[in-house]
Amino acid sequence: MANFYRDNDDIQFLFRHLNLGCVARIMEEGFKFAEEFDYAPADADEAIANYDLVLDSLGQLSGDFIAPRSEDIDRQGSTLNEDGTVSYADGIRESLEMLAKADVMGFTMPHRFNGLNFPNVIYSIAIEIVSRADASLMNLFGLQGIAETINFFASEEIRQKYLSRFSAGEVTGAMVLTEPDAGSDLQSCKLKAFADDAGNWYLHGVKRFITNGCGDVLLVLSRSEPDRSGGLGLSLFVCDRGPTVHVRRIEDKLGIHGSPTCELFFDNTPCELIGERKRGLAPYVMSLMNGARLGISGQSLGIAEAAYRIARDYAASRKQFGGPIEKIPAVRDMVINMKMDIEAARALLYETSRVVDHDNGYAKRLELDPPKDKEALKQIKDASRYYKRCAGMLTPMTKYFSSEMSNRVTYDSIQVLGGSGFMRDYPCEKFARDARITTIYEGTSQLQIVAAVRGVCSGTAEKYLHNLESEDYVKEVNDLLKILKKGTENLFKAVAFVKEKGVDYMDLYGRDLVDMAICLICGYLFCGQASSKADYEIAVADKRGNGQKETIDMKKRKEMIARRYITKNAALIKALSEKVLSGERSTFEQYQTLAGPVPEEK
Repeated sequence: MANFYRDNDDIQFLFRHLNLGCVARIMEEGFKFAEEFDYAPADADEAIANYDLVLDSLGQLSGDFIAPRSEDIDRQGSTLNEDGTVSYADGIRESLEMLAKADVMGFTMPHRFNGLNFPNVIYSIAIEIVSRADASLMNLFGLQGIAETINFFASEEIRQKYLSRFSAGEVTGAMVLTEPDAGSDLQSCKLKAFADDAGNWYLHGVKRFITNGCGDVLLVLSRSEPDRSGGLGLSLFVCDRGPTVHVRRIEDKLGIHGSPTCELFFDNTPCELIGERKRGLAPYVMSLMNGARLGISGQSLGIAEAAYRIARDYAASRKQFGGPIEKIPAVRDMVINMKMDIEAARALLYETSRVVDHDNGYAKRLELDPPKDKEALKQIKDASRYYKRCAGMLTPMTKYFSSEMSNRVTYDSIQVLGGSGFMRDYPCEKFARDARITTIYEGTSQLQIVAAVRGVCSGTAEKYLHNLESEDYVKEVNDLLKILKKGTENLFKAVAFVKEKGVDYMDLYGRDLVDMAICLICGYLFCGQASSKADYEIAVADKRGNGQKETIDMKKRKEMIARRYITKNAALIKALSEKVLSGERSTFEQYQTLAGPVPEEK
């Protein structure tokens, strides 16, 4: 019996370490829903117990049912039928049925739509667990943000029409955004939305690279204002998959074969407007994509965790040169770095999810129940602005960091296994293929950096890091806090220099600035974990090598992780700062010479 929740000591520790009572109070709005819904929690302890129970059930389902089907799903893929319908791989269809029976397809939906009303931080844990079992299934399970967007922005009539069906697992959805000539640049969207004399809306045109484009409910970004170019001419619509929505092809992809990626043609398809006209891109699609970026971060983590476990087991069991290959320093170092990078990405994702929960909670409070007292109202507005800015910085940051980490870890997993890793005898090659898309869809790593570096350079990172620095830490990490403080000084020295050089220079060195900020943030998060009030012990191998197990307090282990992570990255932060301060601009000034001419056939 495998349980992908219970067998992960880091998730178990973080579940105890995170202040889940606070986010539960936000989601349950002071636990007022218990008066109306029998299954709504009456207090924080009951909410946390519910989170644990659902994650335990999902972990069991992922380990025992979903994961064993993953290999066949990868080989079978999806099928475009002659009648234009799409058939999922058998394992995807079966797993979706089981997820619906487990009542987890409305993870973040309100109670009134039969949802679980769970916070984003718990949803991120769930996405990681499912992704570890099968990354392609996550692309359907993780599209619950479509229902969230309908809940946040659509009319009550549209909510009533769709949301309970999402929660019951009766329908799946798709984010229908990109086009042949409008990939990352969504402002160039051309798909036409028009209204007849009676005010009924219709869609006409082509969309491409649509994850689960065969879904039942489609959120479609379209140009509703033909006389306006750019984002202000776009609106968001919802439609059902019907006879006027044609799947023209399924893409033949490198990985995530169980998730169909479709090209769609809308032939005057009836649809309904979400919210207001001309707000399709901002804020509606931006909100939708930010939720999806957290989902991809969780997917990246799940893939990396699965790949790491294969490598860790192989390094301990594969005998070469008279002993297991983990005795070789280079292999040992690689395995440790894989584990440390996964835990850093997990810490950043869960922290980002917590911040997003606070952002949503304060925004909802201001909209639905603002305090009448002026001072109290000012405090909530200030907190809302702070969390919104932090969420805007951390969301692209965690998507960038987690997806790049996943690609490194899956690559190194193959390397640990050597020739065996290159073969299909082990799933490492599948994990590497699945991981590759994570740095591309929902915005490439380069675009995440462009978004994140604005927060790093605008003062948001400075305030956020100051708040992390002000937390209570155990004395054992005091020397590490001094290193982080010095690193923070180096970061903002580089930021000040960049501001003098202009926006193009900031974008040129954006990755360096974001990498520095991530190293500092994760360093503080590790110190916080080492200072946790949570008690959790893990089993480790006996140092005497006699096969027995000893236990170690997780906080002590986190102190070790923090020490290796922070000292290792101190030199990197200094080097990156010096690189930014160099003023080197050959990318701008010598591009044609350094890149060489565009290749031509002769």
